[in-house]
Amino acid sequence: MSHQNQTEERKLHLGCGRDIKSGWINLDHIAGPGVDVVADLDDCANTPLPFEDDSIDEILASHLIEHLKNPLPFMQELHRISKPGAQAVFRVPYGSTDDAFTDPTHVQRYFIQSWGYFSQPLYWRADYGYRGDWDTGYLLLHVDGNTFDGCSPDEILNGVMTLRNVVTEMTAVLTAVKPIRPADKELQTRPQIEFELSPVTARATS
Repeated sequence: MSHQNQTEERKLHLGCGRDIKSGWINLDHIAGPGVDVVADLDDCANTPLPFEDDSIDEILASHLIEHLKNPLPFMQELHRISKPGAQAVFRVPYGSTDDAFTDPTHVQRYFIQSWGYFSQPLYWRADYGYRGDWDTGYLLLHVDGNTFDGCSPDEILNGVMTLRNVVTEMTAVLTAVKPIRPADKELQTRPQIEFELSPVTARATS
């Protein structure tokens, strides 16, 4: 299957819905105007995506992965079709926010540590048959400006780890590692974490 000239970058927009992006391969589970590929991303264990190995340069998935019951086969399949060093950007509601729970179609919760489970080094103690390998290089947490105005990064991180409803959204930037790394604890890495504060609003006074 060829959607673009092979000399051009091939960029895959997953779960596009009505947000059709020009210059991207727009994929959704329902056919519609502008949708290039229809595929069930929760069935990647049984049905491969219709792309060749090492053929995708960039992946974008906004508020998608939290809807999937089977994220490991999905991430392994994305790894297969990605070129070495390809980037995958995911945007999700943070796991400790009401947003992550109130939508009944959300079946997974994602936290800072969740992305490591899409790498190989984390599986030094257990083997679930997953053979993808993504390095989480960067996380951006959009946090509440009223709660964290004037706080240091360490203070914000402590709040993120202990409080609810202080992170509105998390963006994760993952890089495809090929060949996959050994399941070795010593190869685990920590992502760079940055915070973006929402605008501070007026505080209620009595």
